[in-house]
Formats: sequence, structure tokens, C-alpha cells
Amino acid sequence: MLFISGAELVFVFFIVLLVFGADRIPSLAKTLAKGMTQVRQASRDIKNEIQNTIDVEESTKSITQGIEKEVDKVKKDFDEIEDSVKRDL
Repeated sequence: MLFISGAELVFVFFIVLLVFGADRIPSLAKTLAKGMTQVRQASRDIKNEIQNTIDVEESTKSITQGIEKEVDKVKKDFDEIEDSVKRDL
């Protein structure tokens, strides 16, 4: 776990035990767990927001391409009408 050996973990736990005392360790662990849960939730929310933004951009791009195709068709139709009118004149 992050290049920390078992002996180092025991040493850190011993220092925490000395500094905070045995009665406060459960409340500290609970607070730490809540904090980690909030960080995970926030990172998940950020990831979902980025994914939603990408999805919206892709759908907007496909809609724009569809509109461009329709505009090109209309331009082509007008060009054909213009050509036929010019021939008649």
C-alpha cells in the first residue's frame, strides 16, 4: 500500500494512539471515512458532469451536421430552379 511496510503502519498507528488516545480513535476513523466518502462522491460527480458535457457536445454536433445537410439540399434545389428560370428567359 503506497510503499509502506507493515512495521511502518504499526508505528504510525502507535503514534496516533499516543497523540489522540484510545477513546478518540473511533471518532477520528469515522470522520476520516466520511471525508473519503465525500471525496469519492465529488470525484464521481465531476466525472459524470464531464461525461454529460461530452455527450451534449456530440449530440449538438450531429444536429448541426443534419442542419447543414438540409441547407445544402435547399441550396442545390434553388440552384436548379435558378438554372431553369435562366434557360426560360
